[in-house]
Amino acid sequence: MSAFGAGTSKRAWLRPAFGLLVLAASVLWWIGVQPASARAPVEPITQFLLAVVAILLVCHLFGALLRRLGQPAVLGEIIGGLVLGPSVFGALAPTARTWLFPQHILSALDTAAQLGLIVFLFLLGCELRLSAIRRKRVVIGTVVGGTALPFVAGVSVALLAGPAMAGATGGATTHVLFIGLALSITALPVLARILVDLRIDRTDVGVIALTSAAVGDGITWVVLALITALAGASDSSQLVPRLGLSVAFVLVMVLCVRPALVVLTKRITSEQSLIAALVIGAVACAALGQVIGLHPMIAAFLFGTLVPRNETMARASEHLQGFTITILLPLFFAGVGLNTSLGLIGANLRGWLLFLVVLAAAMAGKIIGAGGGARLAGVPRRPALELGTLMNCRGITELVVASIGLKAGLINTYGFTVLVLVAVITSAMAGIMMRRFERAPAGAQADPDDRPGQAA
Repeated sequence: MSAFGAGTSKRAWLRPAFGLLVLAASVLWWIGVQPASARAPVEPITQFLLAVVAILLVCHLFGALLRRLGQPAVLGEIIGGLVLGPSVFGALAPTARTWLFPQHILSALDTAAQLGLIVFLFLLGCELRLSAIRRKRVVIGTVVGGTALPFVAGVSVALLAGPAMAGATGGATTHVLFIGLALSITALPVLARILVDLRIDRTDVGVIALTSAAVGDGITWVVLALITALAGASDSSQLVPRLGLSVAFVLVMVLCVRPALVVLTKRITSEQSLIAALVIGAVACAALGQVIGLHPMIAAFLFGTLVPRNETMARASEHLQGFTITILLPLFFAGVGLNTSLGLIGANLRGWLLFLVVLAAAMAGKIIGAGGGARLAGVPRRPALELGTLMNCRGITELVVASIGLKAGLINTYGFTVLVLVAVITSAMAGIMMRRFERAPAGAQADPDDRPGQAA
């Protein structure tokens, strides 16, 4: 979702923003050609703010460009982050990139990005409502097929690749499981944006896809919690205490924190006060999760799933979402770009072949798995193919999971780069293929659960 409006308002800011980008590029070029001794010293806070301005400007310009091309703005923001990395900005102006993003600034940006991710995962948890699974059994078929087949495909690719994508810590088992999980992901936020842009968010296919993605996201974070717990335990003696503390944490959250949140959201009527209370709660849960060995992003996501929904909460969530998506997430996208090196893939033929195999496994696993699962649940061929195509969208969620895997040592920089490219390509293809489906003659798309002889 982009905070920028559409139509004339979007065009109104695009021209001056492009002018600012040209001016900034000229300044950075001038800095790059100057000898280090001739550059005036810059205060750290000034350099940090300049880096933030550059990130927001580039990410949102690419977001506007991709929106004009019929893609979700968030996809352009991700590409903008990649442009700021070593593969583009670093290759064209290495001195300017080093000046704009020195190590101490990268550390500060990473901290801000991690805070943004904590809030984003909290908001994602707030949107997750698993009760919808009871109303449509086709969701079960879509989720099972769309999770199991790509997971098996990912595990197979990881076993085939050997140590090519493996990180320095964890182990072969956790690495293989992580790759399987990474290929099983569907990006709920990007999928929602595609559905709204295509105006199919209220159709049967749109509702089933969104519900299936929400359920799949829930499964993703549970499995990721187990994998990171396994990877974080240096030996088997640490594993049981870690899992025990994680289970105790979940029980306390459900039995104690959930009732407190029900009372809190009823008593607080001010949106600002509710936003402050919920952000404090999410950050506190993330910190506690880190202490006991549960990844902080997963702890924040769990906290979000426990927050009850009401009118005040819905408005507070919307306001917090706008700031998070517009300001904080681009910092994360820039961090992704700075860790992505496209040269690792193109370094040799094996790098390209492995990337293509991973991409093919990811796409075939999702489209065939989710579409086949929907077909087995009684969905006609055309809507089932549309469901498989939509579930193939990975986007932000893939980037978050890949970043967690990189920091946990489950994958190396090459593996991270492969997953980032898979996220970008599958997200772009989901929108493109769905637009082709929309232009093609459509058959009847009745709700499969309403057909005679099928149980809800």
